[in-house]
Amino acid sequence: MTDLSHGAPGAVPAPHSTRAFTLSDFDFSLPPELIAQHPAAERSASRLLDGRAIEPVDRIFRDLPGLLREGDLLVFNDTRVVKARIFGEKASGGKLELLIERVLPAEAGNPGNEVVAHMKVSKKPLPGSTVHMAGGRHAGGFDATLLSRWPTEDGPLFRFALHGPAGESPWELMERHGHLPLPPYIERQQNADHDPDAAEDSERYQTVFARAPGAVAAPTAALHFDDGVLADLAARGIERASVTLHVGAGTFQPVKTENLAEHQMHSEWYEVPLATLAALERCRQRGGRVVAVGTTTVRTLESWARSGQATGDTNIFITPGFAFQVVDLLITNFHLPKSTLMMLVSAFAGYAHAMGLYRHAIAQQYRFFSYGDAMLLERSTTR
Repeated sequence: MTDLSHGAPGAVPAPHSTRAFTLSDFDFSLPPELIAQHPAAERSASRLLDGRAIEPVDRIFRDLPGLLREGDLLVFNDTRVVKARIFGEKASGGKLELLIERVLPAEAGNPGNEVVAHMKVSKKPLPGSTVHMAGGRHAGGFDATLLSRWPTEDGPLFRFALHGPAGESPWELMERHGHLPLPPYIERQQNADHDPDAAEDSERYQTVFARAPGAVAAPTAALHFDDGVLADLAARGIERASVTLHVGAGTFQPVKTENLAEHQMHSEWYEVPLATLAALERCRQRGGRVVAVGTTTVRTLESWARSGQATGDTNIFITPGFAFQVVDLLITNFHLPKSTLMMLVSAFAGYAHAMGLYRHAIAQQYRFFSYGDAMLLERSTTR
């Protein structure tokens, strides 16, 4: 484990072109008190670590517009977090919990009431079984019939058909009966009827421009933007565009294999609208830089660049050595040790530089993870 909190700059080995990275390279010691349990009092009052140069600079997030140039293009992920966590019970009375990952499109054999979900239960019911969610259909909630595993017969997720008392859509059932699926490191009484933090989380675990429902986790780098920062960006001639990537629970899935090539990356749905493709082209023509707000935006843009597909599913796994084709600058929060997001950041900024920034952040008491602080990075060409 790399001790980022006390190690000297030379304690992190510098990579070279032939180095094979392993999982242990992305481990570090994080004091638990630096894991943010609540957002900053104001969105743009979070701290911003300017990590573009060798020596980092400590700033406030509302400084961001002054760090960009006229003609740059900021690309946001406009996904909206849905109340995807729902509690219920089996016919036997055993408790269970569903985290709805995806609403499946209506098609032949599916009238639009089918979803794919993670299931947390002591003993999993058999296909064909019906479970009662939020009290069940006859008590104001709804029932869910287990159809199969997904996406294959031994897949990690489960396919359900939902049946509400009034034929509501899965979106309506989640909004009425669901709970916001906060990350596991944010401690909340998520099964309590009177969570004192529910109102705060409902507002602040959502970006100010969230539009497309479907995520079970927020694109957290975008949580720092407020109307004041957006107005300042516009006044400075910095263009905005959006993509959509519905962040799945797999973003919190730990990497368990020391050999990174053996890790099975989770899949998420994305879309790059025609208006955004046009904005990217205008940006390149005028010599501007593409600034990705968050790792999900990076994954979306680089998936499009590699596949040529403006919409679809991606399981792109970005590790050091990855050849970025679109993104020039990245705004991102501080991520979990040994996570795929930590690997992406190291690939973008350079491994040794990224680890040095994390050492600095810990020493300066930056706040980590979803409700934490942010940093601004430049794509490395030499580090």
